[in-house]
Amino acid sequence: MCNKAKGSYLRGRLSVCSKLCYAIGGAPYQITGCAIGFFLQIYLLDVALLDPFYASIILFVGRAWDAITDPTVGFLVSRSPWTRFGRMMPWIVLSTPFAVLCYFLIWYVPSVDQGKIVWYLIFYCSFQTLQTCFHVPYSALTMFISTEQKERDSATAYRMTVEVLGTLIGTAVQGQIVGMANAPCISTGKDLNSTDLNAYMIASGVICSIYVVCAMVLFLGTCRVRTEPMSFFQGIRMVMGHGPYAKLVMGFLFTSLAFMFLEGNFALFCSYTLGFRNDFQNILLVIMLSATLAIPFWQWFLTKFGKKTAVYIGTTSVVPFLVSVVFVPSNLIVTYVVSFAAGVSVAAAFLLPWSMLPDAVDDFKVQNPESQGHEAIFYSFYVFFTKFASGVSLGVSTLSLDFAGYVTRGCTQPAEVDLTLKILVSAAPIVLIIIGLLIFISYPINEEKRQGNRKILNEQRENEIDSETDSTELNVV
Repeated sequence: MCNKAKGSYLRGRLSVCSKLCYAIGGAPYQITGCAIGFFLQIYLLDVALLDPFYASIILFVGRAWDAITDPTVGFLVSRSPWTRFGRMMPWIVLSTPFAVLCYFLIWYVPSVDQGKIVWYLIFYCSFQTLQTCFHVPYSALTMFISTEQKERDSATAYRMTVEVLGTLIGTAVQGQIVGMANAPCISTGKDLNSTDLNAYMIASGVICSIYVVCAMVLFLGTCRVRTEPMSFFQGIRMVMGHGPYAKLVMGFLFTSLAFMFLEGNFALFCSYTLGFRNDFQNILLVIMLSATLAIPFWQWFLTKFGKKTAVYIGTTSVVPFLVSVVFVPSNLIVTYVVSFAAGVSVAAAFLLPWSMLPDAVDDFKVQNPESQGHEAIFYSFYVFFTKFASGVSLGVSTLSLDFAGYVTRGCTQPAEVDLTLKILVSAAPIVLIIIGLLIFISYPINEEKRQGNRKILNEQRENEIDSETDSTELNVV
């Protein structure tokens, strides 16, 4: 078990054990998010046999509800009492068993057709709420694991490596298990393939087990830190009024939305537009494997050339592949090559937001030195906007497919559906990436500013330590 630390922060270098235990806690969010992001849409359409309009309602309402819960949980976390396990860890531990139960039931098809919509709405929204109770406190831990920016960046790199590995695991487990029992296309109405349904439930059972193990590792190995409370609504006004944070969140809102459009529609795009119905799970696996391998490169790149430069290079590097996957004639080998290259950009999309958020928080602390206890609010609102973007992407995508005339589990799709899928995985993401990068032009925290903030905060902490030492000496006298 990692050593415990007294006070508000851990000081000095973090051990590899501390970084690994902290990083493993991020895997459940990415494993389940990857499985839902890539497979829930096609599951609702082709396995649960829901009408695309109702599927779009479930996906949008679930994500919108999930987004709403983030600031609510951030408020409750900031006001929750301190315990022997800290303020945040009880939320993580207590939410885990209920979250895995709800996740498992998402992948079960009830026998009553009229109750399917209500079933999926209830358990999808419940799971998103419970996962928020896990992820918001976990995300806020970033600011407390060390006072050193270098150590926080290193821990974030560990976390992003594990999280991308989590998406690889989620893709492998869900994709390979489901792929072995892939539902055949049908031309006329038939009963649901029970083997296909069982495959989804087996995959969800495996993912639930991994979720529990990761939560246990986080609980047993994460160092305990203590924070001071502040007024939540006062924190909202201060946080949302902080210019660098607002620009950072808005920039990543658009770039994240671009990757979410790609994520949510890529399985359908591979199955119908490219004609790789039996290979799409392997293509997704290649993307996630490439992203996992690329995380150390992007960590080196942002350290060497700066985080803003990494944003521009990393985000724009996916554009040629978004274009080529649509305009290059369908070829499985070419698709694998393009997918591997695109995974490098996916890695940047994973790493950079969480690496840059602590810089915005540090800038806030420099400008508001008397303000304390706002970290959970910073992270909960960032998660709120990204989840809202995810809900918009899933809802708009499924509704667009409905308008285009999507045929549930059809062997082929109308030409309008093929065109819609091309727009959703290529044109729309490129436009959103351009908008996000234009916003980043005005983001004021460059490397010089970041190092200046670091120096000021270190001086403040040294003064606090000196004051505490002087106070202790006076009490002794």
